[in-house]
Amino acid sequence: MDANELLKKVRKIEIKTRGLSQNIFAGEYHTAFKGRGVIFSEVREYQPGDDVRDIDWNVTARQNKPFVKVYEEERELTMMLLIDVSGSRNFGAVGEAKKEMMAEIAATLAFSSIQNNDKVGVIFFSDRVEKFIPPKKGKKHILLIIREIIEFKPESQGTDIDCVLQFMTNALKKRCTAFLLSDFIDSHDYFRSMSIANRKHDLAAIQVYDRRDATLPDVGLVRMRDMETGADIWVDTSSKKVRTAYDKAWYARQQQLSQTVGRCGVDLASISTDEDFVKSLLALFRNRGGR
Repeated sequence: MDANELLKKVRKIEIKTRGLSQNIFAGEYHTAFKGRGVIFSEVREYQPGDDVRDIDWNVTARQNKPFVKVYEEERELTMMLLIDVSGSRNFGAVGEAKKEMMAEIAATLAFSSIQNNDKVGVIFFSDRVEKFIPPKKGKKHILLIIREIIEFKPESQGTDIDCVLQFMTNALKKRCTAFLLSDFIDSHDYFRSMSIANRKHDLAAIQVYDRRDATLPDVGLVRMRDMETGADIWVDTSSKKVRTAYDKAWYARQQQLSQTVGRCGVDLASISTDEDFVKSLLALFRNRGGR
């Protein structure tokens, strides 16, 4: 992609997503995520109605009467975008390619964060951490991120969500809000790393998938390629048995994903490439803001 073409793509995404973030998401983002980043402020004497979990036992022991910790909202938050750049993101049979929608969603989230003067960082991952862009503020930084999302070329094609969650937990000492964008086509177990990451940070998962990930049309004998391994296979889509097995495999994977994020306390939005992501993102924000 030459420089002019890249610039046009960046500008197109900027115009679309900055408008969305300003007009639709800014208030919802603030409600959903502001207040989840809190810091210790002081202690004061216990009052009826205070949460006993906030009791400072060291001060209580010294003063011989109960004291509680008082917290205040941090003035700024840090948003991290964990973006899947594995081979399967290039697939797009119905609607746009998954990587195109991930880019638009990531840009919308990033612009929403700078409306609130927050920092934004990115971790690109495949079956390894491909690139880490530390959190910073400002439009110039956001545009750099968008350019990277559009033109980034990973070294590997596989997927390992466990590795990126471990990396984030270890690399970021300060609590952040993190969005994991992936199609979640991953054979690794990431339950433990997701649980730990969500305890330390505030994690939400956004699945971007193609309708053909979920179901096969009856179009006869077709050659299919695994976008992550490069392996080709001939599939007889006219066989009802084959289509049923494909559907069941998708359903089982979705059930496992839903159960995993649910047990970890992570909110999940599943978005198809042929639908408008605005509605799903708003639902995710409002679900969190209503807690």
